[in-house]
Amino acid sequence: MRSILRHAVAPDGTRLAWSSTGAGAPPVVLTDGIGCAGFIWSRLGPALARGRRVLHWNYRGHGTSDSPQDPARSTVQDCVTDLFAVLDAAGEERAVLAGHSMGVQVVLEAHRRAPGRVAALVLLCGAPGRLLDTFHDTHVLRTALPWVRIAFDRWPELARGAFRALVSADVAIDYALAFEVNRTLVEREDLVPYFRDLSRVNPALFVRLLASASEHDATDHLREIRVPTLVVAGAHDGFTPLHLSTEMHEAIAGSELLVLPGGTHVGPLEHPDLVEARVTAFLEAHVPVSRPARGRPRAGAEPRPGRPGKAGRRGARAAPGRRRARTGRGAP
Repeated sequence: MRSILRHAVAPDGTRLAWSSTGAGAPPVVLTDGIGCAGFIWSRLGPALARGRRVLHWNYRGHGTSDSPQDPARSTVQDCVTDLFAVLDAAGEERAVLAGHSMGVQVVLEAHRRAPGRVAALVLLCGAPGRLLDTFHDTHVLRTALPWVRIAFDRWPELARGAFRALVSADVAIDYALAFEVNRTLVEREDLVPYFRDLSRVNPALFVRLLASASEHDATDHLREIRVPTLVVAGAHDGFTPLHLSTEMHEAIAGSELLVLPGGTHVGPLEHPDLVEARVTAFLEAHVPVSRPARGRPRAGAEPRPGRPGKAGRRGARAAPGRRRARTGRGAP
């Protein structure tokens, strides 16, 4: 299935790369974790595109999107603004927002800002905020971040070189295979695209965005969500431990929970068939797809000005449904 690469322009002039695959509204918008440029969607994205339009985009300074001229414009809030710029360029008023890792924070904040533009939420292996506080349920990364920022401020070239050397080395993948993923469910080559994309991100921008994500928190908004929501969690996710997903599910009225047995932070790659089946069923049940009439111009053929539709301005919300939790076979 052919993917069409396009570009949108954020309000501050930053050019953003996005792609479109499939047809049918509302589309699913795939939003990555920090440092990622699409590797986590390699199985789920094409599967969803068989039934509806799928949009994937790159954060500023990630993938083929440009870095902002002002380095300070590298925050979670900037990412939300960029997401809406992509939706506008695609000609879509509403969409299903799917986020992985830090992408969960971005799509939750997008719902806070314009709930009427969100048809449903799919939250995979992420938490609502303060991601450095949740890494392995310790404060190690939060403690280390100020020292990392000092290093980039005082010795930028040296810090950049060290960052790129570290993430490009085989030892980084070896560490991930040994401690962060289920090596019985993923192959080494599954992780190569992640480290390749991470090595291409401007390290200073990465650190700024990480600092923003460490302070951002959408927990207080969870009980305001009234759209269909599916939470997907890895039973052994060290980056965002299972209890965080469970708490998020319990706070969102009518949400559903899928726990991936033996799954980690890359659960969509470890259990691709289970995730595809569950997400597809969720969308079919809650967000029926409609297709454009034959001969009608395809939405997003030409960019249009960034402006929320009537639903976004009114902040309309769907009625809450009944909460139910589901787990994969063998999950605790």
